[in-house]
Amino acid sequence: MTLRRVLLAVVTVGILVILGGYALMWRPAIAPVTTSAAVNSDRKAIDHGAELASIGNCADCHTSENGPAYAGGRPIPTPFGTIYASNLTPDGETGIGSWSEEAFKRAMREGVDREGEQLYPAFPYDHFTHATDADIHAIYAFLMSKPAVRNVVPANQLDFPFSFRPIVAGWKLLFLHRDGLEPDSTKSAEWNRGRYLVEGLGHCGSCHTPRNALGGEKKGSAYAGGAAEGWNAPPLNASLVTAHKWTVDQLAEYLSTGWHRLHGAAAGPMADVAKNLGRASQDDVRAIATYIASLSPGTEAAKAAVPVGGKVLKDQPADVVAIYDGACARCHNDRQDVGPSQAISLSYSTAVQQPKSANAVRVVMHGIEAYRTGGGPYMPAFAGILTDKQIASVVQYVRARYTDQPQWTDVNSQIAKARQEGAQP
Repeated sequence: MTLRRVLLAVVTVGILVILGGYALMWRPAIAPVTTSAAVNSDRKAIDHGAELASIGNCADCHTSENGPAYAGGRPIPTPFGTIYASNLTPDGETGIGSWSEEAFKRAMREGVDREGEQLYPAFPYDHFTHATDADIHAIYAFLMSKPAVRNVVPANQLDFPFSFRPIVAGWKLLFLHRDGLEPDSTKSAEWNRGRYLVEGLGHCGSCHTPRNALGGEKKGSAYAGGAAEGWNAPPLNASLVTAHKWTVDQLAEYLSTGWHRLHGAAAGPMADVAKNLGRASQDDVRAIATYIASLSPGTEAAKAAVPVGGKVLKDQPADVVAIYDGACARCHNDRQDVGPSQAISLSYSTAVQQPKSANAVRVVMHGIEAYRTGGGPYMPAFAGILTDKQIASVVQYVRARYTDQPQWTDVNSQIAKARQEGAQP
């Protein structure tokens, strides 16, 4: 074969590969509709959609700080750059007011917008793809009932090649599995409902499952723990270490209020989840708790060798003990009294038990503000009061006093990261 024919063959194969890839990623635009045509006056569907949107935590991702609800613009940090959440209000130009229900369903199931562009999987359509037609209809009806807000969302800040949207089609070939969730006849209706919500609209695995280098969930390590906005999302499976084993009742209370006496308060991104679940159907919240509890049936609580009051530590620096006594012990007393802040003994804290210090560091630095306007657990932020050295010393003191776990090795790096991230709302 001559060199010319070899080159021709290579070029031909290259063209075919490009055309094949284009065929995989190309999706046609769906004709726009008028906002009035998209409005649904079915109050039952709208109310149900509001509850489902709460389970999906839609408002928190699609609302910028101090911005109108669902109007988009919130920066979503990813390992590949920053993605700005889209405007979900029915504005015809900057929102989804021109989207038909068919276009909305395609976005939820396939990750493709009305105009045919690939959507980045920061929008968790790899979970939403499991939602039923009826539930997608209800969410669409709810969003279209919201006030239209004109808000031009900033452009994503992604480096090449991640800024080239067609590559998302390749990601989907690897990680978007559109198989339905068939009910398990050996389980209860409540368990099956919980599984549907956790695996689908609740997209719990988006945070609580580790991800690979391409940003896909490691399905072989489902619910083994992940990360969200700098915080550790603890395991939901049998590898979870807590001072007390979670029961269904405890989980249901924690998920709907953000707090439980034996486990403490939800903080960071989980605080937003709990606030939203407080607005959802409590039957659905209990179903979620039932399914999650089943993921760790054999989990044992952390060894009860450490008493509620913690261990007696000798030869501790006086300045560290003074900081703990003055800044921590006033609320986190060891008499199991729960005051207005709803602080509990740190012997119950999951963050203190975790193998990494990210959550303990961030809750000390950023505090817990999420519930303050509506009542609930509260903790002041100490990032502006304590030095980095003092923060490191006090979290290591708490770790030593209230667990039998080894001292953390990542405290200084986590403090530096938390300083860069700024406070969580």
